[in-house]
Amino acid sequence: MFLTSRRAALAGLLLIAAVCVRLGFWQVGRLSERRAANAAAEDMRARPTLDLGVGAGRTAAELNGRWVEARGVYDRNHEVVIRGQAFGGTPGVHLATPLRLEGSGAAVMVLRGFVPAPDAVRANTGALVEPGTVRIRGLAEPVGVGNGNPIEHAGRTTWARLDLEALRERVPYPLLPVVVRQAPDSSLPRSPRRLPPPVLDDGPHLGYAIQWFLFAGMAVAFAVLVVGQAGKGARQAAAKGPPPMSS
Repeated sequence: MFLTSRRAALAGLLLIAAVCVRLGFWQVGRLSERRAANAAAEDMRARPTLDLGVGAGRTAAELNGRWVEARGVYDRNHEVVIRGQAFGGTPGVHLATPLRLEGSGAAVMVLRGFVPAPDAVRANTGALVEPGTVRIRGLAEPVGVGNGNPIEHAGRTTWARLDLEALRERVPYPLLPVVVRQAPDSSLPRSPRRLPPPVLDDGPHLGYAIQWFLFAGMAVAFAVLVVGQAGKGARQAAAKGPPPMSS
């Protein structure tokens, strides 16, 4: 019975080690994928800035990840407040406004930045006006499809995220398939606070991989300990010899 329990413990520890090794290599694979995606993103960012007034007919694949410029007038009647955001630990919302492109009947959503709000829903955005013709520069990013979840509260509508199909149904003009994350610029108003481009780093994958490999090593070490204890017990039993025969 004792030998059977040791064998079960040994098998369990080796199984745990194998699973941890598999998870470690999975994280290594995720790290490789992320680095490849980062390299592609860096390549797109290194390309010349694209004028959306010229590239209004381009596809999302051609625009995503590119630095772009645009000139036009903001349409605040179709502005979108994206709830549930945070910046530097402060809750708030993101403000996205359609920019009617100069010389074109189309528009592009511009993520103008972050506005603090204690409940991350109700922000005072009424005074955040940038009138007249403006010129913006930023990073083109994909706009999701579906799950915008617009909710109306106290006469104002907030969204969980930008939803291209829903937005196109609400605006009376063609909408480009990207949103421009407006780059920080000292010449712009202080609010909304412009957001920096996403950081291209390795993320947590390397740390997770090391963690899983350490867990695997610990499981193997415990397995070796179990085998060692079993061997020690067997040697002690052999040294004692068989029990004396009763007469």
